[in-house]
This record gives sequence, structure tokens and C-alpha cells, in this order.
Amino acid sequence: SRYYREVLPGEIVKISRHDVQTLDVVRRPEGDPSAFCIFEYVYFARPDSIFEGQMVYSVRRRCGQQLAIEAPVEADLVSTVPESATPAALGYAEKCGLPYVEVLCKNRYVGRTFIQPNMRLRQLGVAKKFGVLSDNFKGKRVVIIDDSIVRGNTISPIIKLLRESGAKEVHIRVASPPIRFPCYMGINIPTKEELIANRPEFHDLANYIGADSVVYLSVEGLVSSVQESIKARQDNNPKTQKSFIGKLGHCTACLTGAYPVELEW
Repeated sequence: SRYYREVLPGEIVKISRHDVQTLDVVRRPEGDPSAFCIFEYVYFARPDSIFEGQMVYSVRRRCGQQLAIEAPVEADLVSTVPESATPAALGYAEKCGLPYVEVLCKNRYVGRTFIQPNMRLRQLGVAKKFGVLSDNFKGKRVVIIDDSIVRGNTISPIIKLLRESGAKEVHIRVASPPIRFPCYMGINIPTKEELIANRPEFHDLANYIGADSVVYLSVEGLVSSVQESIKARQDNNPKTQKSFIGKLGHCTACLTGAYPVELEW
């Protein structure tokens, strides 16, 4: 198989053995920007996916670089919770001039913790999910990059594991902003009450999860990381790019509460 092109927002495509035909494009109301889900870039999509003419891996790496600008820390090494945050961790390490070192290895025989039905099972899943590469970080100050902290109960046992295995300090840097609002556009985000960003513990999150510090990427930092290369391509070839993606826009509703459509109850 080979990459052909993206399906445009609202486009109806007919694919046959002969060609790819556009049957129709349902246009957005005049003046409304597109509202592509920004969390696809953060977490949901595969890193080799291509959206809006850019690879998800490259966007995640830029998010890590932006996070390093916004939230540097005195440390000895940068690592990640394998594997979805690896591109961001590499970007962070590169920008900070710190080595990227693996501190955890994944047990490939354990399922996803995100879909476990309750907290206790999720935490047990985490304990079985990772092995510790203690020789790589014993006595050192570690920065762990995560792509998102949703409930806050998956990262805690990981920090505990690292400390028990000899980490001198554990700093958490999150390559996306806090999720605060429910998504009504089809993404299964936990209820508002379950989200750590809406709980009292969030005001002292580092202490709650057992880290030396926790800093999230800003909404502005995420949006600029996502839009940087799109804008550059628009500037280089405005005619082609304008017809390709329309007026630039991304949905940040789960982060900001600004929904791209009016909600009707």
C-alpha cells in the first residue's frame, strides 16, 4: 500500500480499481474554521499517521521541544513512559541538551491499562506492565515525559517504581495541556469528576502523584506546535494549501471548553 492523499473535511470519496473520485464536498458555514481534533495529534493517532499534510510523529516531537522551552528542569536524563510519549521525550531531550535514556521496558504480554474497568485494576496493570532498567538511572535526576495525564492514577505507581529502584528525583513533564472538559464529538473522555485537572488534588499534583515537580504544556504551546508547519506550507504555497485545508482551525474543547459547534440539550 502507499499513501495517496487525505480525505478533505466533509468530502465524499468514491474509490474504485480505476481511480479516486470526489463525489461531493460538504462545506462548513462561511467563515467557520475547520475544527480538527487536536487530541488526535497528542494521543489517539498512530505516530506514522498523516494529518493536514504533516506526520503525527513530527508534531509530537515539536510538542516536546516546546515543552522544554516552557518547562526546563535541572536533571541528568530524559525518559518516557513507553511508547506513545517517545517522540515528545526525544524532542524535549534534544532541546534541553540532555541524554535520552530508557528507564522502563514494556512487558508486551499485558493489555492496555486505559481500558481497564476500574482504578484498582488499572494500577495493578501498570505494576505488571513495566520492567525497570535501574542501571540507567540509579542515583540520577530523571525527567519523565508523558503525553497526557487524564486521571492521574497510572503515573503514580510508575514514579513509585522509579524511586524504589534508585531514582534521586523524578520530574514529570506532560506534552499536552490538562484535560478539563468532556468531549461531545465522539471521543471517550472520562467524566468531568474523574479528570484529575478538575479535582482538588490538582492544586498539589506533584505531591499527589509522588513527583518532585509536574508541568503541563500550555494550550498555546500545543496549538503552535501543531500549526507551525501547516502555516509554513501555506506561506510557501498559499493557493494550494488554502484549497487543501481551508481556514486553519483545531478543536481544543476538551482543554478549553470552547466547543466548535453550539451544544443543544
